[in-house]
This record gives sequence, structure tokens and C-alpha cells, in this order.
Amino acid sequence: MLARLAVKVLEGFADVAVCRPRMRRSARHVLLPKMLRRRACVGGGPVELRRDVVVEPCRLVEPVAHVCQSTTMVGEAPLEQTEHGLVPAGEGWFVLNARDARWYDRGPRGALCDFEGDTEFPQVGVNLFVLGPREPMSMYHWEADQEDFLVLSGEALLVVEGEERPLRQWDFVHLPAGVAHVLIGAGSGPSAILAVGARAASTGDDWGAYTVAEAAVRHGAGVEEETTDDEVAYARFPARKPSSFRSDWLG
Repeated sequence: MLARLAVKVLEGFADVAVCRPRMRRSARHVLLPKMLRRRACVGGGPVELRRDVVVEPCRLVEPVAHVCQSTTMVGEAPLEQTEHGLVPAGEGWFVLNARDARWYDRGPRGALCDFEGDTEFPQVGVNLFVLGPREPMSMYHWEADQEDFLVLSGEALLVVEGEERPLRQWDFVHLPAGVAHVLIGAGSGPSAILAVGARAASTGDDWGAYTVAEAAVRHGAGVEEETTDDEVAYARFPARKPSSFRSDWLG
């Protein structure tokens, strides 16, 4: 009975999951599952389960590093030339220089580089903002997903949970889900800020909210009454307009 069970186990080794570590073993010897290993090691020496199957005394073997690879290749997404710059026009990987991409002029809220095109990335949002002094990136709000920001150049002001924090080049801001915040341009020139945000829980009606904070209102970056409606929060701002890259946006 034990011999037949061992043979079935050995035959099952032919089906190996793609992403599991491979084990280093010789052609004649295998590491049996715990149940068989306990019974096969009783005598301390090799146990003959079948004439053509020999089990050595149990020993640990080190896993061999194994890189998990996709079984299908992902193609390159085409880049479409528009009046105001290049945009991705399909699914797949791509390389796009910010100076060649389509931008949006948001008036008193600065400029936005459009890496995503007309179809948003499904998992993570990636945006490049250029803010002039006193220009808010958004209205003070919190979201149901994590957000992160990296100041690439210039200076900015972070209002977070009602407190003000000055930012300078290469400052990184990490905001867990639920943290109320807004970034505002500061200093004497433009600031470039890379923004990354998850899109797991913040895409529906329960995305978050625009909340009231005196510090944000004082800088023209907050609502005076809490709301979840984008149109209400940004009612005093003009609509953004597509634009080609301007050399004064990035140094």
C-alpha cells in the first residue's frame, strides 16, 4: 500500500505550478511529503518501496531561485499624435516623455501632464503637476486609497490634517487612506510634483470627501462646507483645457 502511494506521489511531481520554487534533487532520489517521510525514515537507512524507487534518509534541500514569468507577452501600446501631444491609444506598455505628452492647462490650478490618455490606468493613477506660487493641486480632501507625492523641483506647501508643512525638492509625502490633504505651489517659481494614487476603493460614490480645514481655506485650497461632489468643490475654477508642453513648466 505504501509503495503504491509513493508511486502516485512521484508521478504527481510532473505537474509543477509555474510560480513555485523548484527543489534541487537528484534523478534517483526525491523528497517525499511529510506523511511518507515519517514512515520511510523509521529505520534510519534507505527504504525500498519498489524495486525501481529508492528513498534516501530524509534531508532538507535548498530551494533554487525561480523567476515567475508571464506565459503571454504584453505588446507595446501605440502612441497617438494629437494636436497637443502624444497620448497612449491602446493597452500595453509604453515609454512617453513628459515634454512630448499632452498637457492640460488648469488656469489657477497649474498644469497637468496627461500620461494616461483618454482611458485611465485601472490600478494606479500617475500624474505630473506643475504648480505656480499659491496654485493648489486640488481642493483639500481625503480619499479611500493611499496617495503619494514626490517634489521633483521647486517648493510647495502641504496642508495635512489641518497642519501646514513646507516642502522642498526631493521631499516625499506618503498619505495612507483617509488622510485629508492638499498641496499648494510655493516659493518664487514653478514646482513640479509627481503624484501617484491607488484606485482600489476611491473610484465609486464612497471615494472620499472634501472636508473643511481653516488652513486650506486660508490658502484658497479648501471648501467652506463639506461635500463629495467634484462640481461643487471646483465650482469657482475654470475647466481645464488641452495644451501642448510649455518650456517654462519644466526646467
